[in-house]
Amino acid sequence: MSLSSISNEIAIKDDYMNKFFQSRMIRSIVPYFLLAVGVIIAFHVVAEISVIWGVLSRIWGIIVPFFYGLILAYILNMPCSAIQRLIKRTKNDVLVKRSRPIAVLILMLIVIALVTLTLNLVIPTVTRSITQFITEFESYQHQLQEMVIWFNNLDLPDFIPAIYLDDILAMLQGYLQNFAAGDIVASIFAGFGGVAGGIFRTFLSIVSCIYFLIEMERLHAFSNRLVAAVFSEKNKATIQKYCGKLNFNFRQYIYVQTIDGLILGSLMTILLLIFRSPYALILGLMLGIVNYIPYFGSIFGTLVAAIVMAFTQGLGTAAFASVFMFGLQQLDGNVIQPKLMGGSFSLSPLLVIISVTVGGAYGGMLGMLVAIPIVAVLKDILDGYIQHREARKLEAQEIIEDEPLDDEASWL
Repeated sequence: MSLSSISNEIAIKDDYMNKFFQSRMIRSIVPYFLLAVGVIIAFHVVAEISVIWGVLSRIWGIIVPFFYGLILAYILNMPCSAIQRLIKRTKNDVLVKRSRPIAVLILMLIVIALVTLTLNLVIPTVTRSITQFITEFESYQHQLQEMVIWFNNLDLPDFIPAIYLDDILAMLQGYLQNFAAGDIVASIFAGFGGVAGGIFRTFLSIVSCIYFLIEMERLHAFSNRLVAAVFSEKNKATIQKYCGKLNFNFRQYIYVQTIDGLILGSLMTILLLIFRSPYALILGLMLGIVNYIPYFGSIFGTLVAAIVMAFTQGLGTAAFASVFMFGLQQLDGNVIQPKLMGGSFSLSPLLVIISVTVGGAYGGMLGMLVAIPIVAVLKDILDGYIQHREARKLEAQEIIEDEPLDDEASWL
């Protein structure tokens, strides 16, 4: 058989196969075939979900220090960029060329100095407070018993049970006695292992944070190149727009909550000092930290402060101080925070509460912290989509109204 005849036979077969795959019947079968393949894959995924989840958990356990390092680098990148801009203003070629590593080094020295200063100021106070709490524990227990007796003597509805401290203490004691000696030893070794693993992960997060800070500009340039290579110009512009909005929201949220936490924590510390609380500094510091969580954080901190004052200074002082503490919290939530936010997060209180609840349920403390900026961007995307659809409908309505009517329609 000659070469030309073989080529003609191959061409005929290719033409037949092309016509076969382009036929209407085959094209109508393809979606059902893809659906069947998708169902089979989904069935196998569901059947092996425990294995897949175990693999994903294992991968997450490996990369989680780098994830926290990236988050820490993102937060520290704000002061690091400010230091870098100051270095570039020197117009020194050597400093400008190495401005990023120098800025990271200066920032690390500042962070170490602040942490050392904070520990030197806070740790002695915390130690004294813990020692005082242990020393006066018996008096606090006596006050708790008096509060329980007072509560049980109230004329309460039948569905509210009485509180018996002896039963609670007996239950706790029985629970502790159920641990065997081997379980205690195993728990101790597991605790040491957990501490060692936590120290290693913390060290790895800090090291990765430093490298992320140094490479932040390159990472940003690489992400822009990747988006430009994968998406069209229109989609690229949309992605960059909302990513920029998300970045702005995170930076604004961190800045606002930090300043607001410092203000609220300082005011609460002064207020507790006025009431002569022995734990004023600790409670004020705690309230400034938990203030990062919207709504729930300040409420939780205020309740903890009121409970501590009830145990240490009596119910009357705690009730009187609670009025001022909750008043200060309302002042912060309705005046100070809106002024600092400046309309950056125009979210309703209900949406904020739902966002924080869902974020905490799926992401823990970190989910509660990032819920507000993410939901604000999602709200902007939804608003933009609604405006786009409304504009399209309005244009279609105007086109219909501008079309000339035919003779029959004009007669009607």
